[in-house]
Amino acid sequence: MGGFTGLVGHFGYLGLAALVLVEGFGVPAPGETAIILAAGLAGHGRLNVFVVAAVAAVAAVVGDSIGYWIGRSGGRRFVLRFGRYVRLTEDRLERMERFMLRRGPIVVSAARFVEGLRQLNGVVAGATGMPWRRFLVFNALGAALWVGAWTSGGYLVGDHIPAIEATLGRYQWYAVAGAVLAGAVWLLLHHARRRR
Repeated sequence: MGGFTGLVGHFGYLGLAALVLVEGFGVPAPGETAIILAAGLAGHGRLNVFVVAAVAAVAAVVGDSIGYWIGRSGGRRFVLRFGRYVRLTEDRLERMERFMLRRGPIVVSAARFVEGLRQLNGVVAGATGMPWRRFLVFNALGAALWVGAWTSGGYLVGDHIPAIEATLGRYQWYAVAGAVLAGAVWLLLHHARRRR
């Protein structure tokens, strides 16, 4: 384990909490990977899987809440000023704002599963003025679903990683051939449609 994810191996729950928390307010950290690693360590008896889930869920809610208050207190101008460091342009922010205004609660819950939106979810919700209690409820719901999915997956797969890697290695060329074939079929259909 290297880089950020090594924090989980060295510091356990504290490393997990730090990575998931900072990812929640815009820092590009591997929170999802940290949960999977911690759950895998739990599968090997080094951590407790229920504590992993609880720590990750609390850190996710707190991290997004910090993001919410950053967006709420700093407003749009603040978000745009510092958003460039995480590739948040004015155009992207406007699209996220429109979507958030139309489907706010659903976006807050589902954003956990979308890379990029997960990191900026709280900030945009705060900047658009979503009510705090509504944000908190749907943020906690999304965090519970997200943490539950990745903790369960990491825990169940943890003992089988070598076997999965061997199977993937054995069948990787079939997957590549299938992808090339699908791409060729799509190109042919696209070309035929354009000619018509």
